[in-house]
Amino acid sequence: MSIDKDTVKHISKLARISLDEKKISSLSKDLSSIMKFIEKLNELNTDKVTPLTSIINASLKSREDEVKDGKIRDQILKNSPEKNEEFFVVPKVVE
Repeated sequence: MSIDKDTVKHISKLARISLDEKKISSLSKDLSSIMKFIEKLNELNTDKVTPLTSIINASLKSREDEVKDGKIRDQILKNSPEKNEEFFVVPKVVE
């Protein structure tokens, strides 16, 4: 797949990135070579390859989910510039 200058301009417009003409021709060549490499990778036969999630052949140990309070609410609220009883007060973000 070859990516021409018009495609690069379209992509930069969608991404809201401004590019000058020098960079457009360079990016066009770079993106084309990346797409050719991806096409080569897609040709590989991976039918007998098992998916790899980790290089270590071990499973994670399970544990029970426990709710822990931590008993440090007062210490945490000391860091707040403003609080209301046991809650942080934050400025309104959405109007």
